[in-house]
Amino acid sequence: MNRLGAIVLVMALSPVAVIAQAPAGNAAAPSTATPPAAAPRRQGPPPILSPEVHADRTVVFRLRAPDAKKVTVSGEWPGGEKAMTKDDQGVWSITVGPLEPDLYGYGFSVDGFRTLDPSNSAVKPMRSPTTSILEIPGAPALPHEFTDVPHGSVRVHAYRSKSLDKNRGLYVYTPPDYDRSPNKRYPVLYLFHGSGDNEATWTVLGRSNLILDNLIAAGKAKPMVIVMTDGHAAPPQAPPAAGAPVTPNRNTEAFQRDLLEDVMPFVEASYRVQTTAQGRAIVGLSMGGGQSLTIGLTHPNLFAYVGGFSSAVRDPEKTLGGALSDPKTTNAKFKLIWIGCGKDDFLIQANRDFSELLKQRGIKHELVVTEGNHSWPVWRRYLAQFAPLLFQGQ
Repeated sequence: MNRLGAIVLVMALSPVAVIAQAPAGNAAAPSTATPPAAAPRRQGPPPILSPEVHADRTVVFRLRAPDAKKVTVSGEWPGGEKAMTKDDQGVWSITVGPLEPDLYGYGFSVDGFRTLDPSNSAVKPMRSPTTSILEIPGAPALPHEFTDVPHGSVRVHAYRSKSLDKNRGLYVYTPPDYDRSPNKRYPVLYLFHGSGDNEATWTVLGRSNLILDNLIAAGKAKPMVIVMTDGHAAPPQAPPAAGAPVTPNRNTEAFQRDLLEDVMPFVEASYRVQTTAQGRAIVGLSMGGGQSLTIGLTHPNLFAYVGGFSSAVRDPEKTLGGALSDPKTTNAKFKLIWIGCGKDDFLIQANRDFSELLKQRGIKHELVVTEGNHSWPVWRRYLAQFAPLLFQGQ
């Protein structure tokens, strides 16, 4: 049995052959001139190690910036931004921790300029990459870590969005038995990222594929297909001025068109997925959570499971008017409405207010409030909690 996790990439390869050919005619006599001495090769500074993880889970961060006046490091760990010190070689460093086992995004600020760690090849996929990835392994392994269980695949697609008139990207996770079960149709989870990230982030930093591999192997989650698409469908929209009426979210509207008119037809034509509401779920984090709640709760005939991690719906009474005004139908249509947010998240009050609105309207839902803030360690845990609740009646 193949126990290696796979990311399947399809690329166009264009090999190029370079051929040196002697000029036509008589060959020239070989030169006997002494070639000039090669200039001495200039030695650069030695490479530095960053991050360096110690056995006690303390971590040393280093950055070479001899001309900088101030360098700090900040990441998804408690304590916020930390000032670094410079040695006589121009290398700035600091020891952080011990840190709890997890995956952390982090970055440096050099005289106010935000940058990733140039010594670390693990980079968070973003529209403008400024974040590196630090991993502190757990013992036992955490839900997002690679373990010796059967693993699914992540397939990477480029597709033409006719609704947006642009080319876009798509990641699709298939469970371990997908290719061995040609007659089986799988339920499908549409999983969305937050602002600034892209369709690769839920795989590279969110580890959604490994989370599902581990849950499926433990019998805690049903095998399912996961679809991860780019949440940025329209140019950024400035917030309304004070006192101005709330305007529709252009990005959510464009994203909904792309999802319903392009992504879902593409997935259903390319993969063996179920095509009823009972076989579809939709969830996202932050910006993606606002998208999943807005789209999911206004399309009860398409999705039976809806969730949001650290999210907020703009003007919910207007945006979700249909679902709120008919709680009997809403409760009958949706098997699960799940809302999660950390106690220290800046959106915690918005989530509590939204939950209270649903409660006042008599709409069944789950509000899960946990430790944590607006960060990926929280959202990975939420996916590990949310996925086992899906499709259990099938």
